[in-house]
Amino acid sequence: MMLPHSTLWGNSLPSRVSAFGAHPIMISRSKSSERAASSVKSSQQRVFGEVRQEFGDRCQMTSFVHAAGAGDQSVLAEEEEASQMIGSPMLKVFPGQAHPLGVSEVENGTNFAIFSENAAAVTLCLVIQRGINNKLDQGMIELSLDPQVNKTGDIWHICVEDLPRNNVLYSYRVDGSRDWHHGHRFDTRNTLLDPYAKLVEGRRIFADANNKMSKFFGTYDFDCLPFDWGENYKLPNIPEKDLVIYEMNVRAFTADESSGLDPEIRGSYLGVIEKIPHLLELGINAVELLPVFEFDEMEFQRRPNPRDHMINTWGYSTINFFAPMSRYASNGGGPLNASREFKEMVKALHNAGIEVILDVVYNHTNEADDGNPYTTSFRGIDNKVYYMVDLNNNGQLLNFSGCGNTLNCNHPVVMQLILDSLRHWVVEYHVDGFRFDLASVLCRGTDGSPLSAPPLVKAIAKDSILSRCKIIAEPWDCGGLYLVGKFPNWDRWAEWNGKYRDDVRKFIKGDTGMKGGFATRIAGSADLYRVNKRKPCHGINFVIAHDGFTLYDLVSYNYKHNDNNGEGGNDGSNDNFSWNCGFEGETADANVKALRLRQMKNFHVALMISQQLFGSLLIGNSNDVNGDEYGHTRYGNNNSYGHDNALNHFQWGQLKDKKNELFRFFSEMIKFRQSHNVFTRESFIGKNEVTWHEDNWENSESKFLAFTLHEEYGGDLYVAFNAHDYFVKAVIPSPPDSRRWFRVVDTNLESPDDFVPEGVPGIKEIYNMAPYSSIILESKM
Repeated sequence: MMLPHSTLWGNSLPSRVSAFGAHPIMISRSKSSERAASSVKSSQQRVFGEVRQEFGDRCQMTSFVHAAGAGDQSVLAEEEEASQMIGSPMLKVFPGQAHPLGVSEVENGTNFAIFSENAAAVTLCLVIQRGINNKLDQGMIELSLDPQVNKTGDIWHICVEDLPRNNVLYSYRVDGSRDWHHGHRFDTRNTLLDPYAKLVEGRRIFADANNKMSKFFGTYDFDCLPFDWGENYKLPNIPEKDLVIYEMNVRAFTADESSGLDPEIRGSYLGVIEKIPHLLELGINAVELLPVFEFDEMEFQRRPNPRDHMINTWGYSTINFFAPMSRYASNGGGPLNASREFKEMVKALHNAGIEVILDVVYNHTNEADDGNPYTTSFRGIDNKVYYMVDLNNNGQLLNFSGCGNTLNCNHPVVMQLILDSLRHWVVEYHVDGFRFDLASVLCRGTDGSPLSAPPLVKAIAKDSILSRCKIIAEPWDCGGLYLVGKFPNWDRWAEWNGKYRDDVRKFIKGDTGMKGGFATRIAGSADLYRVNKRKPCHGINFVIAHDGFTLYDLVSYNYKHNDNNGEGGNDGSNDNFSWNCGFEGETADANVKALRLRQMKNFHVALMISQQLFGSLLIGNSNDVNGDEYGHTRYGNNNSYGHDNALNHFQWGQLKDKKNELFRFFSEMIKFRQSHNVFTRESFIGKNEVTWHEDNWENSESKFLAFTLHEEYGGDLYVAFNAHDYFVKAVIPSPPDSRRWFRVVDTNLESPDDFVPEGVPGIKEIYNMAPYSSIILESKM
């Protein structure tokens, strides 16, 4: 069922009632006419007796636009006969209980509980779906909560008897002070989504333009059987030091027709399952999913603006922190199917030995700023609690996220919400870890000032339920709080190592003065992470991620080309440390294209031989799909969050065309890494474990680096990078006793000679390394 973007208000349809005591309530619906109103009023008096005045003579009722599938819409008109009424069951209400928050089934009915410290009035809104495919509804029933009866502390609650155990939608209206200067944003015109809703109903089809103004409601299904994880099911529990993470977007991974999937499952959780063989062939052992919490992909199109042609395909605009993105269900299946299919995806990935890490956004929500607010939940429920506000500046929202608002993460109520959300995803959905977007926001106090020991960050590190999970910080925010190497960690938190990304990019493209920095990064960034009990695996090494250029664009563009984003080219980073290899864009000659291919391989070699990768983010077109394994381009757009098309969609046809080249090299390098323990030591690399063949560290013009990694039983590896634009005669050291050097990698050679798993013998004392190339030699008996 699809929910409406419009409402039609009746004239005399009783729907608002007081929740005082345990009164039986009958809701009826009739045609708008004076005769019908009189009839309903009379009926109401007979049903309610002395409690009629509790809710008055006239109330409002809402009609919704529903759709069972894409484009299937039906508008519920009022009945033709004034006397015809669709009656609900007798509704009997009780005070209810404060815990748990959200909706729950209790002994005497269905309990609803919501927090609001500053609200003066709260109304529960219900829609009871009926009929075939739930196309018919009861209209909106509104139950006013009495603060003397239905409130415990700052939690408002009510229990409704005999509600159906499923097919019920619910939301709230919340009223209070209209004083913006004190941070309040109450407005009873808005129906608000429960922050603790476990399932969210909205439009059913992703980017359905016919329902772009759809509202979002909580729902539930107490009849749903527990998910069957299987008798032999088990969590992969891959050690952090062994992870190779593949960043991807659920929709864009299979949305393109070239995926070859049935249209009903393209871009869905089930679509991911169909492509697990590709992930296994590539060799990764963890996926990091771009946001899968419910978000509104049509948010840019709700009003005229320069971005109203765009669709939010990244999902960094959370509406609810508990519900899986419902439009990632197959065939418009809705929230319950989305929940089940998400579990099926996790189960299938786990059975394939692949962990599931979620990219989570607890730094801001979809509700934007005060200039153009998009109120769906938190803002209308208790803005002053859920968001950071500057009470010294007329109660304005603080914006450390770059998205108009900042979640008040270290407020006790918000902190509990985040912890409850994380635990829910671990217990209910069996996820293996989390990457926290703009995690420095989590290190700010309620006034926005940085905290040295933020309570939320500590609580996550110490939580028993989360103890088995990988927890990864993106250690910066848009307010300038840059915490790479300094993120509060309690020896648990890992970090995206932004300095690794920058130093590796600079060295590989041939910048001067970068050899020492490059060596430090590939050796584990001891300058950042050798503190207390931290390990090299606490630094997430990556070259490419969803923000910025794809790998192909990194070697093809000197400048961003973001004109299609509707922001005048002002969005996206200007500091890309990219190099186009001599020509900007796609129409380069054969020599430039060959150099670009070599450079892509060099970046991948550097990533795969780096010490202690807790997840080499396998550089994908990673907004949406890891397309770097075939050379995906976004044509220089380094901020493609709003393009639901081939710019972001994985191009399976290109993968097939190029599978014997770049894909093969990527796959072989990942497997090579996983088969050699010298890359995954538990602690920082010691002086007896590596020999740097270097006596020219101080020469800023030197762009050649070579070293040998020593293996306990003599299987040493010699690695060299030449970032000069000329050949370098590399002096090869003697191999261990009774062994010879075999060439495994030379990125200057064409496939399949660029990577030979068994190695090529006959290595001399001098190896003539081509410009912009890298080699790996392995000592064998």
